[in-house]
Amino acid sequence: MPSVFSEFTSRVTALLASVDCMTSAVGSADASADDEGAITVVISNYEAALNARSANQAVALYTDDAVMMPPYNQSVVGKAQVRKAYEAGTKTRAMHLKFIVDEVVQMSPEWAFVRTKSSGSSKVNSTGVTNVEANQELFILHKSDDGAWKIARYSFPNTNPPPRS
Repeated sequence: MPSVFSEFTSRVTALLASVDCMTSAVGSADASADDEGAITVVISNYEAALNARSANQAVALYTDDAVMMPPYNQSVVGKAQVRKAYEAGTKTRAMHLKFIVDEVVQMSPEWAFVRTKSSGSSKVNSTGVTNVEANQELFILHKSDDGAWKIARYSFPNTNPPPRS
């Protein structure tokens, strides 16, 4: 029986091979300067929305069929559910995060991914307790018909060490 890690590695390898085939078919996987700039602005606007506790600003950056994959929770599917998640989150926590973009790859004229890391703090509003935040993120963005890049998929596993038992 294969281990979870080997199964994961096999699936990631297959995914990367399919992305390589896609990018070979459309040309360079490198984002154009204009697209890379626009994609990076989406990430900057996302950071600003979280730090401003603005669910409206955050949700405006998503596609209608968006999927958000928060740590330790089920996926949040569709823009209406993403909105509910951000509205709940902005009421319960105050975030102070800084995102660093590690990689921008445009896989086709309409699709790109961005790999980031973020760090900072979050304050639980009801208790005043402040926690250290550290995550690595994967954003998959889609370029809409009007030329705007939007977040289609978003995953953000926590990189803090697990609590000691």
